[in-house]
Amino acid sequence: MTILQYAEGGLFEPKKIASVLRTSSEEVAQTVGLGKDALQRRARIQSDKTQRRLRELVEVLNKVQPRFGSDLMAYAWYRSEPLAGFDGRTAMQLVQEGKAQQVLEYIDAVDAGVYA
Repeated sequence: MTILQYAEGGLFEPKKIASVLRTSSEEVAQTVGLGKDALQRRARIQSDKTQRRLRELVEVLNKVQPRFGSDLMAYAWYRSEPLAGFDGRTAMQLVQEGKAQQVLEYIDAVDAGVYA
């Protein structure tokens, strides 16, 4: 999975992300904690907040994709697997709360054997 796979014109493109993950732009918006209209208007897609949330999603998926072997499996993990030490919250829930950096640090810790 490459970042360019999700981008167009130097920005993360919700339709490309949705296509790779075989879902809708509305679901992508929901999984990153944005309203569905945030990914429908060009001005909203280009906003710093929207681009930051899309980048965080892509960063998390890129980090775990090698472990699961596919984009779809990484996305399923992101949406449904409770993370140890986060009161049963998933990566998706943490990203929605603005805690993507904690998710990335958790993944690094697991890879280093801290939570193994």
